[in-house]
Amino acid sequence: MSRVQDKIAIITGGSSGIGRGCAIRLAEEGAKVAVTDIDEEMGAQTVDAIVAAGGTAMFLHHDVTQEGDWNTVVDHVVNTWGGLHILVNNAGIGIGGSILELSLADWQRQQAINLDGVFLGVRTAIPPMIESGYGSIVNMSSVAGLKGAATLSAYNATKGGVRLFTKGVALECANSRWPIRVNSVHPGIIDTPIWTKVNPDIFEAGENAVDIDQMALTGVPTGEVGYPSDIANGVLFLASEESRYITGTELVIDGGVSA
Repeated sequence: MSRVQDKIAIITGGSSGIGRGCAIRLAEEGAKVAVTDIDEEMGAQTVDAIVAAGGTAMFLHHDVTQEGDWNTVVDHVVNTWGGLHILVNNAGIGIGGSILELSLADWQRQQAINLDGVFLGVRTAIPPMIESGYGSIVNMSSVAGLKGAATLSAYNATKGGVRLFTKGVALECANSRWPIRVNSVHPGIIDTPIWTKVNPDIFEAGENAVDIDQMALTGVPTGEVGYPSDIANGVLFLASEESRYITGTELVIDGGVSA
């Protein structure tokens, strides 16, 4: 039996990077996966890859900052597949730069996607998970949610918020005896497109591109870069019944960065 056989999952930010890795991995283990994102072309590619491998998936356009989008996505998944068991709140952005130069608009946009989106997802997903009799919510935080980083303080704030929000909701679910576990995952230096999006203006024409392998060599104790599949395997564990006694905690996957 596959590890999440016939479970119904929503993966936000599933068009690329960690989200795509999670969607493919959960589908490989038997889940029906709704890939949601604002990037429709890349989202369709993720779904095509899952279907080509024999899995079940669909793409839904989804702005995680919009309450109406959340209602539409969750209702569509429940009405199509008959329930909801797994939510991976993965959608996120990184905006770097000096605190003296960060605009209020950028602060609010990052908060809206990274933190408001997680809140809306959790609140919308809990009722159908209760109805389905099983729920595992995985909120994507970061090593930056555990330790500070110069020029990433606004990102730190969102990811630290995700960590403690996760714990509070996990305790509410447990105390209410709702059949839902809630945990956070904290990736380190993972080879994804986010590195070219932290400050996109400096990556024009491929200039100043981040050398992810060099970054790992100097900043990760193991000297190795992580891959979306490394995070996806951790998410799969938390989504499955193998982790039935785990809630309100953080799974750190960072090659020792936060040790």
